[in-house]
Amino acid sequence: MKIEFYTLFSFMAIILFVGCQKNSTPILITSKEYFLATDKVTEIMFHDIFSPPFASRILAYPNVAAYEIISSYNEKYNSLSGQLNELTPVPVFDKTKGTLNPQLEALVAHIDISWELIFSEDEMIELRDSLYTVWGKINKTKFDTAKNYGLLVAYHIKSWMDKDNYKQTRTMPKHKLSTKNPLKWPSTPPAYMNAIEPHWAKISPFIIDSASQFKPIPLITFSLNKKSDFYKELMEVYNIGNAIIEKGDESEKMKIAQFWDCNPYVSVTKGHLILAIKKISPGAHWMGIAKIASLKTKSDFDHTVFVATKISLAIADAFINCWDEKYISNLVRPEILINQHIDENWRPILQTPPFPEYTSGHSVVSGTASVALTNVFGGNFQFDDDTEKSFGLPLRSFNSFNEAADEAAICRMYGGIHFRTAIVVGVKQGRDLGKFVNEKLKMKL
Repeated sequence: MKIEFYTLFSFMAIILFVGCQKNSTPILITSKEYFLATDKVTEIMFHDIFSPPFASRILAYPNVAAYEIISSYNEKYNSLSGQLNELTPVPVFDKTKGTLNPQLEALVAHIDISWELIFSEDEMIELRDSLYTVWGKINKTKFDTAKNYGLLVAYHIKSWMDKDNYKQTRTMPKHKLSTKNPLKWPSTPPAYMNAIEPHWAKISPFIIDSASQFKPIPLITFSLNKKSDFYKELMEVYNIGNAIIEKGDESEKMKIAQFWDCNPYVSVTKGHLILAIKKISPGAHWMGIAKIASLKTKSDFDHTVFVATKISLAIADAFINCWDEKYISNLVRPEILINQHIDENWRPILQTPPFPEYTSGHSVVSGTASVALTNVFGGNFQFDDDTEKSFGLPLRSFNSFNEAADEAAICRMYGGIHFRTAIVVGVKQGRDLGKFVNEKLKMKL
């Protein structure tokens, strides 16, 4: 299943027509071309099945490169050097070598870094080469100048990226599963996969001071006493799940759970076969919402890049922050306890993802993204979210980003994969982080 994006064929046809004019024709790049590239990245991430934390890193770095080029000439935007951890100024464009074309340079840089971060390189190369061919036919001299500078900035950003400790985490040991402590997280059915990114908190954050900066409140006391708060939350997950299943597909809570599932890899067992159902990650969903807002406000290229950069950076730090707590508290998921102590045949509506419970990742990320988007577009921004349309799910309408975030968060309990506390605390954790991002980042004058 493919993610919808602006058709490359239509874009090329228009550009080739313009390219038939004399060689002085400028190479015009709009926000549509930026969406062409970013949608291709989302499509490849969907195809390659990147985990949510991993995907957030892929979303952030290409946008930073593009934004730094835009901010180098547009006085409305401030450079992120000195604002993001250890980012130094990008090389200055040498005006003796040609005419500045910031939008084209930004897109070249974005594509080059995206190509290095994804697995299915051939698909990104195909898009890049087709665009390069079109731009070269319009004006080869101007294109070569823009490409050279875009690649120079991309190299600078990649050098910075290589210092974020990602490569070191690839060789760190696997997460040790607990077999004796009922409080600790064991691998969950049906696939019993290894823990996803247990060392992600060691990745260098972009904006926050450390992975533990917005540490959530401690867990409620673990207890299987039927009068305890913990057991009451466990029964809440169980009872809500049963009520939703009883109503079936007509249940509004079922629709909410399915819409915000955002699990890149769902394992479906049929006899001896294990099939994979792929979807986009929570971060990619919120980047889709950022795109919807940019299109609705008819944002130009520069503002589109600004929005994408701010939101992707906030999301990336939200994952680092959330994953720090996940592997410290290392809390068991509701499904395991329900099967062991209440109903061995019970299954959640959504598939339990392979990492600890506290806090809810989607809640943290949605809280962060909603605050960052509200800062850009306002608190009463109505929008129709059709991000999941390609997965056969109808659009859902919201009166604000915060309303959407609240629904995204509560879907985790409707889906049976989180306790209420992980959701409520997670949203607060994310919104606190989002406020910090808004206060610390001075991206726009």
